[in-house]
Amino acid sequence: MNIEELLSQRINLPQIKDIVSWASGDPDNLSRLWDFVRSGDRLTSLNALWAMTHLPQSDSEWLWSLRDSMIDLLLDETDTGKKRMLLQLLRAQEYDIDSIRTDFLDFCMSKINSECEPYAIRCFCIYAAFSMCRHYPELLAELEQHLEMLSYQSLSPGLKSALRQTTAKIRKLKD
Repeated sequence: MNIEELLSQRINLPQIKDIVSWASGDPDNLSRLWDFVRSGDRLTSLNALWAMTHLPQSDSEWLWSLRDSMIDLLLDETDTGKKRMLLQLLRAQEYDIDSIRTDFLDFCMSKINSECEPYAIRCFCIYAAFSMCRHYPELLAELEQHLEMLSYQSLSPGLKSALRQTTAKIRKLKD
């Protein structure tokens, strides 16, 4: 299977699953998949990210090792599809007290109420921001303010769900 050729075309979910089978558990193939994410070809990059969002839990440690690189890529990215998938990957990660990047947290906080951003990006930013803020009461209070402002906007079902779930998690932490 010529992965680069496959990634450079329009593909579907069964093909994504084939790519995941090829890459999962193999450090060399996973590294090649990450190289394709940074390709200059938009479709190749998007498809590689799409495949990464389907990697099994067994590859989560490898994904965690790329966190800083993914954040760097996200902060410079202008393509909304790539931003959404990078945020999807970053949302699924755990953030310890010592592993919080303030530039990423600031990015997430700034997108929560940005009506210029697609709903999915805003939702993933809410979830990622909570994962980082939960360690610090003052940051949690700031997130609460952003969520309160969000509640005055017209929201999609996904944003309503993210708001409701995150607000419930904050309440639970305070108890």
